[in-house]
Amino acid sequence: MEYSSDRWLKQLGWNPNFQADYESVKIPGTFPARVSSESKGLYRVLTVEGEMSARLTGKLRFQTMGPETAIPAVGDWVLIQPVPAEKKGMIHGVLPRKSAFSRKVAGECAAEQVVAANVDFVFIVAGLDGGRSFNLRRIERYLTLAWNSGAVPVVVLNKADMVESADAFVRAVEEIAPGISVHPVSALTGNGLGVLRSYLTEGTTIGFLGSSGVGKSALINALLGNKKQDIGEVRADDRMGRHTTTMRQLIPVPGGGVVIDTPGMREIQMWTDDSGLDGAFSDISELARGCRFNDCSHSSEFGCAVIAAVDRGELDLARLENYRKLQKELEYVSSREADNTRQYEKAKFKPIAKLVKQLKKG
Repeated sequence: MEYSSDRWLKQLGWNPNFQADYESVKIPGTFPARVSSESKGLYRVLTVEGEMSARLTGKLRFQTMGPETAIPAVGDWVLIQPVPAEKKGMIHGVLPRKSAFSRKVAGECAAEQVVAANVDFVFIVAGLDGGRSFNLRRIERYLTLAWNSGAVPVVVLNKADMVESADAFVRAVEEIAPGISVHPVSALTGNGLGVLRSYLTEGTTIGFLGSSGVGKSALINALLGNKKQDIGEVRADDRMGRHTTTMRQLIPVPGGGVVIDTPGMREIQMWTDDSGLDGAFSDISELARGCRFNDCSHSSEFGCAVIAAVDRGELDLARLENYRKLQKELEYVSSREADNTRQYEKAKFKPIAKLVKQLKKG
């Protein structure tokens, strides 16, 4: 079967690049499928033969114990071998990703959690209904991760029907995100949804990210034209919602494209490199070129162009402080990741070193 010419797989995001990767690693008896959800090691995948459940082969599960092999995430293209007797499939491999929105897992462990894979656009959703739904510092954090994902970030300001005018909010976001598209919309009234639909072309994948209560699921329902995703109430005191979306889920959209709904994130721990920070804070990176010292921390150094811009009122101090905070987080994660890699390599070669020592004694 020529999978690259199949219309259904094209809608799911299959393209010539994935076809080439599939041909290069093709395993007899397998065919491509896209991961639509995952829960405790059990997967749901979409194929040309419909949706089926799947799990990793023992070999692949063993390989994913190391840092060099990716664990399948929602949005990944995988190689499936059907098991008719069990009415499920076995996942033998994961095709290379073209993009991945990742964050650090919660806790002290410096490990990556892929939130959504093979995404073309990341819709960063904020709410305009008061409380903590609209937070510029949080948007900056999302943008830092999005710039490193390989996808194009887009800021969506939902619940525009709750304010008299969304213009001030749009300008505030544009000031911290130059060049990023910002769309005020209302899932309730439908205003602005036409602009969001224009992103949903055949084969395009859009990931929705944001805190609980901002209306991600409501927007997806509006785009789907039905109430596929559950919607919960938000608290009156802080406008935050319950986790009505309990797991990440990939959903095909009638007419073309797919969306990935994600649970609300109360904690967004950093997992990126300096390129993500430079993308989200391009204005600070540009100012830093004028600093007296190349390793300027933009805190108290003499001749710091960034601090001078704050003194002149050209740069918001809160934005600079958030930049410093995210920079420290990234340095911490980088150091912990390096330690984990060293420990893994040490553990991997320990049995070999022990065997060599025994052979020498023999």
